[in-house]
This record gives sequence, C-alpha cells and structure tokens, in this order.
Amino acid sequence: MKSVFDRLSPHALAGGDKRAHRTHDLTTGPIPRHFRTLAVPAAIGMLFNTLYGVVDIFVAGLISTEAQAGLTIAFQAFMLLISLGIGLGTAMGALVGGSLGQKNGQAARTFAVQGLCYGLLGTLALFVVGFGFCPDLVDFITEPGAYRDAAQSYLMILLIALPSFILAFGANGILQAQGDTVTMQRALTGAFFANIILNPLFAFGIPGLIPGIGLNGIALSTLVSQTAVMLVILRKVLTSPLMAGIRLPEFVPDPARLRDILWQALPSTFAMVVLFLGTFVVQFFLKDFGDKAVAGYGIALRIEQMLLLPGFGLTGALLPIVAQNFGAGHYDRVREALYYCWKLGAAMMLTAAIIFWIAAEWLIGLFTDDPQAIAMGAGYLRIDGGVLPFYIMLFATNSFLQAIRRPVWTVWIGVWRQGIAIALFSWVFVSILGFGIWGIWFAIAASVTSGLLLSLIVAQHVSKPIIGGIMPDREHPPAPRPT
Repeated sequence: MKSVFDRLSPHALAGGDKRAHRTHDLTTGPIPRHFRTLAVPAAIGMLFNTLYGVVDIFVAGLISTEAQAGLTIAFQAFMLLISLGIGLGTAMGALVGGSLGQKNGQAARTFAVQGLCYGLLGTLALFVVGFGFCPDLVDFITEPGAYRDAAQSYLMILLIALPSFILAFGANGILQAQGDTVTMQRALTGAFFANIILNPLFAFGIPGLIPGIGLNGIALSTLVSQTAVMLVILRKVLTSPLMAGIRLPEFVPDPARLRDILWQALPSTFAMVVLFLGTFVVQFFLKDFGDKAVAGYGIALRIEQMLLLPGFGLTGALLPIVAQNFGAGHYDRVREALYYCWKLGAAMMLTAAIIFWIAAEWLIGLFTDDPQAIAMGAGYLRIDGGVLPFYIMLFATNSFLQAIRRPVWTVWIGVWRQGIAIALFSWVFVSILGFGIWGIWFAIAASVTSGLLLSLIVAQHVSKPIIGGIMPDREHPPAPRPT
C-alpha cells in the first residue's frame, strides 16, 4: 500500500493520479516557475477579495459617510479576532509544507487534521472574546455619534462569521502547503460576485417587497458569502490526496500535535494582532480629525490593498516554496526564492507608487464625493506610496521566518513597527512637530521603513546557524537539515 506521501509524489503524478493534480513538488524545478504557478492564482484570489471589500465600502458610501467610517472601524476590530485564523494558515503552510519537503506524508496529514481541530477550538474562545470585549474596543477608539453606533451594530452580525473565516484560513494553509492556490482563488471569485448581488439586496431591499436593513445588510452578506467560501475550501481539503481515507477518529484532538501547532501559529497570530492593533493606534490619532478622516483613510486602505495584491501573491507563494525546500535541506533554493520575491515585488510596487502619486484624488473620489475625505485619503496614498516596495520586502522576510519555523521573531518585528514605532512617530509628527493629519501619514511611512531594517537584521541573525544566513557565510556552514 502506498503511503500518503507516495500519493503526493512526482511518481504518483506521473502515474496519472488525477486527485493530486493540484499538488506540486516545490523542491525541484525553476524557482520563478513555482512563483508563477502559486502567486498568480493567489493574487487573482486576493484581487477579488479586495474588490469584495471595495463593494462593501462603496455600498456603505451610498448609505452615508458615517456608515463608511463605521464599517472601517468594525472590520478592523473583527480582523483583530481572525488573526487566529491567519496564524493558523501560516502554521499549516510551514508545518505541512515542511513535512512534505521531508517526504513525511503521515506527519503532514496529522498536522493538517489537528490544524482543523485547532481552528474549531480557537473559534469557541474567540466568541467569548469577541462578544465580551470588542464593543468596548470600538468605544475606546471612536467618539460618540452615528459612526460609533454603525460600527457596533455591524460588528455584532459580523462576529457570527468567525468560524467561516478561521476554518477557511486554516484549510487554505493546508492547500497552499501542497501547492494549491487555485481553490481559494475560485472560492473568493465566487464570493465577490455573490457579494455584488447580496450587498445591495440586503442593504436596500426590494422596494415594495423586502425592506433593507442598511449597513447591517452588508454584514449579513459577508456572513453568507464567507460561509460558502469556508465550505468550498474544506471540501477540497477533505477530498485531497493528503486526506485520502480520512476517518473520524483522526479528528480527536492530539495534545502533542496541538502544542506543536500552537507554538508555530501563536507567534504569527500575535504578529497579526500587533499589526491590527497598529491600525487602532492610527484610528486613535485620527479621531481628533473627525469622521471624514476615518472614512478617507478607510477608502485609501482598500485602494492600497488592491495595488499591493501582486506583491501579496508573491509573499504568499514564498511561504510554501521556502517551507518545502527548507524541509528538504535545499538552503540555496531557500535564499534564491527570497531574493526573487524581494526583487520582483519591489519592482511591482514602484509601478503602484507612480499610480498613487498621479491619480490619488481620482481614486478616492470613486468612493466618496466628500472633499475633506478625498483630500485626506489622497494624502495618505501619496505618502505611503513611497514605501510600497518596503512593504513587500518586509512581508517577504516575515514569510521567510515563518517558513523556517522561527515565527516568534515576526512578533517582535511587529511590536516595533505597529506598536512602538507608529505610536512614537505619530506623537512626534503630530503632537510635537504639529504636522496635523500629514504627521500620521509620515509616521506610518517611518514605521514601515524602520520595520524593514529591523527584519533584515533579525532574518540574517536567526537564519545564520540554520541555513547559513540570508547572506550565506561559507566559513560557518549551517546546521544539519531539521527532522
């Protein structure tokens, strides 16, 4: 009988195992080809996911500027919670991918199954945190008024979607470890088109037939469409070659494996928590400039995400490529993948920066006709456009650290960039130097730049004893391949 990995191996693929047609051995073949295979579908999926958010912000704008600001605040609070799912996804990419690189298919299968258990258990804890503490967080970063009320009601509906987001992230990490980024692309594309229909239907209803529920309708649309995404991704995982012949007893929680997943996922989760807390630091300083500033910033973030998508696709592809090659002991290929991601990502982001500098007002004006919101959002795009290449290099370095199973360092990088640096620079530029709202934009750019420098120093230091460093030291060879 073939092992699990045999069914995933190139030999099995050559033998015509159709179930494995989305599984890729990333330890051989040209690195650029693997990036094209993985990054293009991932970027397309993220494009539709971002467009999904653009539809949300556009429909909210048809309701009111206060609704746009409320949506921005509530979704940032929600993203703080689903950091657990993002951390789980990166853990699955590193652990499952590394096990496949080591030719240990049984370990990969066990990590995948226990990862889904981790997601279910974590979701139960998040319900308590979400309903218990998130409303207070929203109150803390907002002023009393219509946009605070909108944020609170929107958030209460969105919290019901927690299981859908958490399990979808975790299951997608399992697929990515096998080289499958197409399934998530298709699921997110379908969700986008569903959202185009459901958003206005739930928000405004059908005159004379179905009453609309305003901003809460946008939250309800997210609940429905993201649940569908979760079901599609889970079905693909459970019918993949890695899970062939899966039995219910395998889903009994294994404390040892859950602990392994926890140690890999928790730093990534904390890193994302710190990242999202950084947005609350920005919101804290922004609230003194009114809801126009919050709305303009929220629109600008959506636009920025769209132009960052090719880079996100690259850094997302980097994790399974590095994980498999790290597991296989191919350290030169690990460095080659990191360098390729840096160079191509930075080049792409220079193009995006030019677009921001030329068309900032026009881009913001697509979503609002409020002149103050347009001016404030355009200012953010122009300043942040100058550091877009640094974003991609920073994200790639974090993916590298996660893939070599040193994710805890991404937490400390995040603590500096999103916690200390952004608060420190905002205080200096706004409160000391009196730059006004421009000071917040300068603070964000300064935090990204300093965060990149810190990440490069950390990556070289941490990886030197393991793979010889991101700049290899021939006089001090790396440690043996991990087992």
